[in-house]
Amino acid sequence: MNSEIIKTAIVIKHTGSRYIVSNLPEWNPTLCTLRGKLRLRGLETTNPVAVGDMVEYYDEGDGKGVITSILPRRNYIIRKSTNLSRQSHILAANIDQVFLIITVDYPKVKTEFIDRFLVTCEAYTIPVTILINKCDLYNSHHLEYIGYLRKIYQQSAGYRIIEISATKGDNIDKVQELCKDRLSLFSGVSGVGKSTMINALDSSLNLKTAEISDYHNQGKHTTTFYEIHPLHSGGFIIDTPGIKGFGLIEMGKEELSHYFPEMLRLLDNCRFAPCTHTHEPECAVKEAVERGEVTQERYLSYLSMLEQEEKYR
Repeated sequence: MNSEIIKTAIVIKHTGSRYIVSNLPEWNPTLCTLRGKLRLRGLETTNPVAVGDMVEYYDEGDGKGVITSILPRRNYIIRKSTNLSRQSHILAANIDQVFLIITVDYPKVKTEFIDRFLVTCEAYTIPVTILINKCDLYNSHHLEYIGYLRKIYQQSAGYRIIEISATKGDNIDKVQELCKDRLSLFSGVSGVGKSTMINALDSSLNLKTAEISDYHNQGKHTTTFYEIHPLHSGGFIIDTPGIKGFGLIEMGKEELSHYFPEMLRLLDNCRFAPCTHTHEPECAVKEAVERGEVTQERYLSYLSMLEQEEKYR
């Protein structure tokens, strides 16, 4: 291969064994395949190359190329593969921020899923904004639950929460402003209105949407591939297929609490270091739970993750 035609670009779409790359912020897509030996590097993950990866590729001309190497990642979002428990799947790499879209009904997103997603983002120092969608459909009971979520995730843990309606356009301008000049990942379980949300950000994208199924009030998958889209209002967004679960990659029991911001602030005050915040005396985290400074819900979620990781190990 001639080194003069080796180029650098970002993976903007992954479809099976084919990758589309572009030299962002320019939009000049090139269809690439993966050089055979690179496949061996992904034994621990189901996808050795992820959307958002910076790669070097050999330009064959006519809009085609061959990816020759993957450059070091600044960060990534990773979860355990659903069908291969000892393998993992990278959702996207080199992300500036994440928008986690949740709903309090139609369907109701479990806090366990939210916590696992947030822990993974914290582990790779990726800022997260929580978007509560479908607010135009909620009654007083739903609004009370939103207040409960704000207490847990905004007041105690410190995450930004924006209430939106993708169908009505409520607060979409706030999200557009946050997306400018950034590469943003949008994620959530199936049915929370992710594709509708992205269409609201930029109607020219015209992503496919679907109605909620009656079966257990769950959503249907409408996004098939991981893909980057440019926004007319500025910035780029990564659309991802809806996910049903979020298995954590293996984390040490001493480090898990570091990924709960409300706990991280207290760790230096524990008598013992490291402290698992379970049985140790004079534990600042347990004392904060008793005072209500760390919510009981998040602490129980932490204990659940700790127990599951112990079993996995």
